[in-house]
Amino acid sequence: MANQISTPEGVLSALSDPTNRQVVQNLRNGELSLGDLTEQLLVSRPAVSQHLRVLSHCGSLTASRHGASRGYAIATDAVAELRTYQDLLWDDALASWAHAVRRRIKQQAGLSRRLRNP
Repeated sequence: MANQISTPEGVLSALSDPTNRQVVQNLRNGELSLGDLTEQLLVSRPAVSQHLRVLSHCGSLTASRHGASRGYAIATDAVAELRTYQDLLWDDALASWAHAVRRRIKQQAGLSRRLRNP
C-alpha cells in the first residue's frame, strides 16, 4: 500500500474515527498483521482492511510484506509532523493567553490609577 504525503489535517481527520484511533492504539507496541488487528478489534476483516486503507492513505501507517502477509506499523514521520503541528498550536494558544493576561493587567493598573486619582 503506497503511503500518501502526511498532513496534520489528514491525520487528524483519520483519527476522528474511533476505530481508526483503536487501530493506532493497538499498533503502539509494534507492527501487527491484518489478522492480529481483526482479532483485537472484534470487527470483520473487510472493516479492518478499510480502516487500514484510510490510515495508510493519510500517511499514518506503513505496511511491509512478510511473505504472503503484510505487517502494519505507525508511521513515525506522521507522528512527528502531528507533534510539530500540535506544538505550534500550543505555542499560539499560550502566546494568546499571555497577551490576554498582559492586557488584563494593564487594564487593572489603569483602573487602579483612575480610582486613586479621580
